[in-house]
Amino acid sequence: MQFKQYDAFYLLFVLVFPVIPIYVWCFWRKRKALNLLAQADLLKTINPSASLSKQISKSLLLTVAFAAIVVALTRPAWNPTPQEVKHKGRDVVILLDTSRSMLADDIKPNRLERAKLAIGDLMETIRGDRIGIITFAGSASAKCPLTQDYAFVRMALDQITTESTPKGGTNVGDAIRKAVNDVFDEQAKEYKDIILITDCDDLEESFPVQAAEKAGQKGIRIIAVGLGSPDEGARIPIVESDGTKTFLKYQGQEVWTKLDEQTLRQVSAATPGGAYIPVKTGTFDLGQIYNDLVFSAQRRDLESTTVLEYEEKFQIFLALALILIVTEEFISERKRM
Repeated sequence: MQFKQYDAFYLLFVLVFPVIPIYVWCFWRKRKALNLLAQADLLKTINPSASLSKQISKSLLLTVAFAAIVVALTRPAWNPTPQEVKHKGRDVVILLDTSRSMLADDIKPNRLERAKLAIGDLMETIRGDRIGIITFAGSASAKCPLTQDYAFVRMALDQITTESTPKGGTNVGDAIRKAVNDVFDEQAKEYKDIILITDCDDLEESFPVQAAEKAGQKGIRIIAVGLGSPDEGARIPIVESDGTKTFLKYQGQEVWTKLDEQTLRQVSAATPGGAYIPVKTGTFDLGQIYNDLVFSAQRRDLESTTVLEYEEKFQIFLALALILIVTEEFISERKRM
């Protein structure tokens, strides 16, 4: 047996249990007032038909009726039967750039934190799909395998920083190849998406377009989200141990990082149905992008699970409450003479 609305039990403490002492107090006050009027023997002579036991019975019937209504509100259910539930969805791997260029603050608070916030919003929207996360900089690292355990995905997301990938750089090609070869399975050629979130700056000849073409041959679609200014670029802030803020330098010159839109357009165009989302320094809703491009696409059967379905029986308690209320109306407070 189970109750599908446990919160309704609080009504027992709010509405039902307080009624009992109220009834007791009322009977006590009534008895006290009658005793002031006359002695007990005289009261029996004045009103011989009065029945205390019937009055108590009527009170108990109403109390039990209210309790039955509360139990009905908890939606009690029993008689479980096993039901097979099939899950439909797509496999979605998020490639998140964690290179130092993602610390640029041309998007507040910075490119990386803004991307993590967007992925968090996506987790509130996603429905049924399996999600995986790969972080990449100079190399790629799988932080979360394909799973429908969204709580685990959120936990993995919270732990991602620019230190998640030890080697510096922005190696988009290796990240795509790792998703294709190590994360996606070979069961179905379709129903697979890569969401690439990066500024695509400082590529290390990883041949991202060629990697995207091979992914496209396997039916994998790439949705590229470009973060950062493509024109002016932005400096990469560094906070020293004493709290002072400086900017990353190379050979004595401050490093400016720009969004490489051309490469991202080529990467997304190399896959069937691919799309490039030019966020640049603006705002974006990854949940809406998911709804428009991923959730609306074709879906395949994922693993099925067996759950126990319980038959709700709240009607029984409502009927009981109705019977008790009607019965209380037909019971007289007086004895038969």
